[in-house]
Amino acid sequence: MGCVESMNYEVLLRDGSFKECRDYIKEHFSEYIDVQPGFKVFDIYLIGVPPLAIGLDHDFIVFPYTKPCHGTFLLRVEDTAEAARLRSIKKGT
Repeated sequence: MGCVESMNYEVLLRDGSFKECRDYIKEHFSEYIDVQPGFKVFDIYLIGVPPLAIGLDHDFIVFPYTKPCHGTFLLRVEDTAEAARLRSIKKGT
């Protein structure tokens, strides 16, 4: 699942800065992981100003996604396997 356009996603924040996305995740989700630019979620490389926060809410993943010429969006996508993978990385840190 490497194309955001093919995902069933919800937009939580539009045209946010990377700091606004990070702050939103840390304020609204008790479970999150900080990653560096270049980290892959759904086979998509994240870009931005580090650290990038990825929120976890049950089987939902919340992450900043920058679409060139359109800005940065905070997306919410349900995926049990990806949530489990991120939790396993979080436990390892």
